[in-house]
Amino acid sequence: MTLRVLSVASEAWPFIKTGGLADVVGALPAALAEHDITVTTLIPAYSGLASMPQVGRVLDLSPQVLGAPARLTEHHTDQGHVVLFDAPSLFARGGGPYADATGADWADNWRRFAAFALAAADLAAGVGGLPRFDILHAHDWQAAMAAVYLRYRSDEAAPPPPAVVTVHNIAFQGRFEADVFPGLGLPPRAFALDGVEYYGGVGFLKGGLQAAAAITTVSPTYAMEIREPAFGMGLEGLIVERAGAVTGILNGIDTRLWDPAADTDLAAPYDVRTLGRRRANRTALERAFGLDRLDGPIFCVISRLTLQKGMDLLAGVADQIVASGGRLAVLGTGEPSLEAAYAAAAARHPGRIAARIGFDESLSHLMQGGADAILVPSRFEPCGLTQMYGLRYGCIPVVARTGGLADTVIDANEAALGAGVATGFVCEPNSAASLAWAIARATALFADPGAWRGLQRQAMKADFSWRRGGARYADLYRRLARTRS
Repeated sequence: MTLRVLSVASEAWPFIKTGGLADVVGALPAALAEHDITVTTLIPAYSGLASMPQVGRVLDLSPQVLGAPARLTEHHTDQGHVVLFDAPSLFARGGGPYADATGADWADNWRRFAAFALAAADLAAGVGGLPRFDILHAHDWQAAMAAVYLRYRSDEAAPPPPAVVTVHNIAFQGRFEADVFPGLGLPPRAFALDGVEYYGGVGFLKGGLQAAAAITTVSPTYAMEIREPAFGMGLEGLIVERAGAVTGILNGIDTRLWDPAADTDLAAPYDVRTLGRRRANRTALERAFGLDRLDGPIFCVISRLTLQKGMDLLAGVADQIVASGGRLAVLGTGEPSLEAAYAAAAARHPGRIAARIGFDESLSHLMQGGADAILVPSRFEPCGLTQMYGLRYGCIPVVARTGGLADTVIDANEAALGAGVATGFVCEPNSAASLAWAIARATALFADPGAWRGLQRQAMKADFSWRRGGARYADLYRRLARTRS
């Protein structure tokens, strides 16, 4: 039996992207199609998206959602069936999806994403004119309230479809003051411990986790970590309470977009049998970042420049990378102090360290195809995708042992190298000394071309496509659908 799933998220590649969430949401429809599951993706109509060619129709919806004029527009795209929540007063504005041009969160984010979630609940229940969906799948706090609105629907003879809430990063919770509650359109009983009340305020993610039929995280290790105070960010008690509903499903990568053999952003496409062609990409990367042409390894970073990502730890060992003969190319934006730290490192070591403050999708592909290793020293990492891209491209990951990083990279210790199973280098999180030692081990192995080539080949054999993750989501959906019926 074909299942119909409404996937609800604040971003989806290629329409809008600020991070890995968009890649995951964009890849899910294709991953699930082979399991006889059709996915409709609902995202907000940010500025520029509302004019996307419409190949469907305008769906029925209340002319105002939480006081904002809104409509749903249907689009059939190369990425599948997409519905836009078109509410110009909420989403057609400059800046980014969540913050203005200065980086400050939009003051009305609570209203923006509550209205979006309410429209999602209506659409899932069949209000929008499409048939009722079998499953609603909400991603992160911006969509989690859809599960809450489904739970408190009072005008349905039939039970609402079950909701799955996926936690991509529990640090981002959508917490607001209690005075926003009257504007949410929920019954008074929803402002309770088993509803959206959270430390005296309103918790969007917390409410969604309470209301969801199933909770997923984006890696098995992260599903265990968030039961502890160090990782649960205040929600660990709820996760433990609902442990029977929590599943860790490792994200995959879109192997159509991330394929070194067919990547048009590379100077020279290659595969595991033609690794020698990577040298042309290395040269192109040196040129793009103004790096000196040297024999030592090129380490790269493609990341938000934040403390969570361990970027302060890496900045502290940048001089050691140069001293050992390596070079460093950084691409990302984030905390001003860290942006300044990398700019200062580049000024200290021109030609050896270069920082590009910004985001460039094409350049990120070239970095994976031309750098020798990618650094991901996160303090915590729910899943991480850049290390998976690195594995697929033979850009050896150097990662912290946490979350999805621990689930995807096998440390190149002597035993693993001897057994031929190593795929990268693993350090302890929150330790500059451990990170420096992992980088030193990578630099030493790079000096042995045969051993390094063997490590690259083993890394590129790893399968982190959506094959397994898609099957696990399909099993979860079908189990929930059976329970409902």
